[in-house]
Amino acid sequence: MTATDPALTALAQSWCALSLLHGRIEAHIERRLQADHGLSVREYSLLDVLSRQHDGVGGHLQMKQVADAVVLSQSATTRLVTRMEDRGLLARYLCPTDRRGIYTNVTDSGLELLEHARPTNNAALRAALDEASVNPELAPLVRAVEAVETTAAG
Repeated sequence: MTATDPALTALAQSWCALSLLHGRIEAHIERRLQADHGLSVREYSLLDVLSRQHDGVGGHLQMKQVADAVVLSQSATTRLVTRMEDRGLLARYLCPTDRRGIYTNVTDSGLELLEHARPTNNAALRAALDEASVNPELAPLVRAVEAVETTAAG
């Protein structure tokens, strides 16, 4: 394959469209979450991921797993956790069975904020997808996202 190969060019164009859709959705959600709840998309994602943890085997995520889930480096995730801990949204504590391990949990304040922010996030996502669906380049990607949503719900 060469750089001018039509298949490679089509693949690159598809990637650009996917990147564009992601950027538009994230920017739309970011504006709504910031305006209505003072949360960034990453903060919302972190609250959401950590709220799904449970006690018991495999119930708590390691920082690398959290970083992967919110698509940040481990150091950026640690800084984000620290900022949110300073706001009273998260709390860290030592693992009871391995004193080297540190868990991060969502506080009651964090859970309350997440509960209030979730409908805003969902509405902003729906609005961003609806807006993108009128763009012929993005419409097939929107349909693909909606198909995954339908499959996951069923």
